[in-house]
Amino acid sequence: MINNVGQIMLYVNNQDESLKFWTEKMGFSVVSEENNGQGLRWIEIAPTKDAQTSIILHNKEFIAKMQPELNLNTPSLMFFSENLDELYKNFSEKNIKLGELVKMPSGRVFNFADNEENYFAVMEKK
Repeated sequence: MINNVGQIMLYVNNQDESLKFWTEKMGFSVVSEENNGQGLRWIEIAPTKDAQTSIILHNKEFIAKMQPELNLNTPSLMFFSENLDELYKNFSEKNIKLGELVKMPSGRVFNFADNEENYFAVMEKK
């Protein structure tokens, strides 16, 4: 039985630029980084040290060559925040591309784009 989401694979064109975005602008930390010396570089990041779920930044081109049958489109990630207004202001000050704050039945939400124009969402649950 599955009881937790452990890692989310994010396939990116430039791992270094994506790492810079997620750590410098989003405030994530590097959990681990490995390189097998044959092109497979694995960068694990998370919003906090004790986060139950982390994101793996994979080289999209390398994975496509290894497993051409995989769908390497961006997954839809929904992050949660306890202070959406403060986070929205913080992202805006860091020049992160933002969507409007929207009220949904389950809480307020906004979208943001990373350095490669992949879109994600952040929700403040009721």
